Amino acid sequence: MYERFEELLNQRAITAYQVSKDTGIATATLSEWKHGRYKPKADKLKILADYFGVTIEYFLEKTDQDKAG
Repeated sequence: MYERFEELLNQRAITAYQVSKDTGIATATLSEWKHGRYKPKADKLKILADYFGVTIEYFLEKTDQDKAG
């Protein structure tokens, strides 16, 4: 999930801190996701999906599957 999040950050040239400020999702929470300590709950995924204009499924799909085909 976090790989997709980082891709969106890079595409839009914004930081996780900015996303945190805009969405109310704590930077500590984003860090926990990055390090694999926690998986995001559905409500947080919905907030991020809305923020970036993507679907929740976008975050749940594996990157390798996207590049295949």
